[in-house]
Amino acid sequence: MPMSYTHTAIRDEEIPRASVPVFQHTLQTYASETNKVISVWGEFQPEHLYFHPHKRSSSVAEIFKHQILSERRFFGEFLGTEEPLATEVLPASPTIDAFVSRLRELALPRLHFLAGRAEAWWLEEVPFFDVRRERIWIFWRRILHTAHHRTQLAVYLRLLDRRVPPIYGPTADATWEGADPTQSIESAGRK
Repeated sequence: MPMSYTHTAIRDEEIPRASVPVFQHTLQTYASETNKVISVWGEFQPEHLYFHPHKRSSSVAEIFKHQILSERRFFGEFLGTEEPLATEVLPASPTIDAFVSRLRELALPRLHFLAGRAEAWWLEEVPFFDVRRERIWIFWRRILHTAHHRTQLAVYLRLLDRRVPPIYGPTADATWEGADPTQSIESAGRK
């Protein structure tokens, strides 16, 4: 039985084909990472939105807002996608469903934009904060930034004694036949 996610907000058939096939993985990765974020977000309950495990930690709602706002900045300012005004990015109602819907809604046009980019575009160095980086580097930095905050929220789920959904494989709460979390020398030693 293959791994399946609780939420598939962006289905495979919604992912456009890259004009340069070697960059198809960027589209598939961005869609997959968005789906993983939504899987984690969907495990929270409304009463958890203002939970934070420490006084200096961000709340669940603050991390949701940061994810949406920082994606807008990365894609708009650094990669050049058409984005809504920053004042129009957050959902009108700060509910879990509204955040999930808005994340998906903002991701879909980005996929289509990225699909049309040529190799030279991906490899061009552009301003990134106070340095210059290739767009492909900026894209992967965005993915890593997203993974960081998704992991932060997975820890919050565990602290709240909530289910942690599978991200890149099984968790203590979700597994399937054939899942191999590589926790033994034998599984790590396979070729």
